[in-house]
Amino acid sequence: MVNRILEKVLKDRFFKGKAIILTGPRQVGKTTLSKKILTDFENKGLKVKKINCDNPTEREMLSEKDITYLTGLVNDAKIVFIDEGQKVNSIGQTLKLLVDYYGKDVQILVTGSSSFNLLDQTEEPLTGRKYVYTLYPFSFSELYSNDLLLANKKLEEHLIYGSYPDVVVNQDTFDDKREVLGELASSQLYKDILEFQEIKNSNVLRTLLEALALQLGSEVSYTELASTIGINKNTVEKYIDLLEKNFVIFRLHPYAKNKRRTIKKSKKIFFYDLGIRNTLINNFNSLHLRNDIGGLWENFLIIERIKKQMYERTFSNNYFWRSYDGQEIDWLEEVDDKLSGYEFKWNTRKKSKVPKLWSETYPDAKYEIITSENYSKFIM
Repeated sequence: MVNRILEKVLKDRFFKGKAIILTGPRQVGKTTLSKKILTDFENKGLKVKKINCDNPTEREMLSEKDITYLTGLVNDAKIVFIDEGQKVNSIGQTLKLLVDYYGKDVQILVTGSSSFNLLDQTEEPLTGRKYVYTLYPFSFSELYSNDLLLANKKLEEHLIYGSYPDVVVNQDTFDDKREVLGELASSQLYKDILEFQEIKNSNVLRTLLEALALQLGSEVSYTELASTIGINKNTVEKYIDLLEKNFVIFRLHPYAKNKRRTIKKSKKIFFYDLGIRNTLINNFNSLHLRNDIGGLWENFLIIERIKKQMYERTFSNNYFWRSYDGQEIDWLEEVDDKLSGYEFKWNTRKKSKVPKLWSETYPDAKYEIITSENYSKFIM
């Protein structure tokens, strides 16, 4: 059992008078983490009501019900656990009724793998009534916080096969890892999109993801993607939005304080897990045989940095930076109006200098190069 950083954070939020919503990609351990926490409370004598919304019968128990029915459902439980809550019609209103009625007396814990269905539905009803956390595939801190030597040894494996719990913990051979990733990429990733967003054909989604996977680390154009795939630009934008809200990909926008001299409309798209990305293009070659190591390294450092920020509750605005004349910085953090720029280099033999325009425009900003030799402090 890998200890998850969020475990203590979530426990500390119990019985504060707000619902706890745990979101994140499918198969990253939301249910496992929740049940571990609930078992600890049950061992202290607290009764838990568990509702699995994958089961249509149990799902219906929460759908469009009044508070009289809901209190009868909760009965004498002190904790209500709602798994896959995004599948409940009117989930936002249901949770509002429960939180307003019980306050600090009963804790509501909800998991969901689609922010479109869960967070969007609860945004207005649960204003001021919820804590929201995101669980990701294993972070390097969770796996190797006390063993940097092992982290370095396993680094290439994570760049190729990613960090999904089932892949890391349960699969001993590379063939087994590929099989699990293939199942995830072929069905699980799109499950909520196909089920709830009235998109009947996953072929377009997969083709779009393949195109995005091939452009890893590069700026993407919706117009070019639309032309490549054979659909219109608006559809591309809609699908990318759905894929992001279902924790498959995420967008990184440019920093454009100086609008005359920096790109402001382009964007980069990265994957929540590199194992999924490599599965989409069927490339599990060793790093020394690849020509995409730069993109893999950039994606790896960015998603691990995001995990670190989220788990440590570091509130940062994140961007990339590029000028019209081609000067660029891979990762830019803005915290309390202070800027920190990071350049990612896998090949430490290549020298890198601070972009001249960057140092002229932001002379007080921090600048650091992150390599395979010093990355641990950046992500762990």
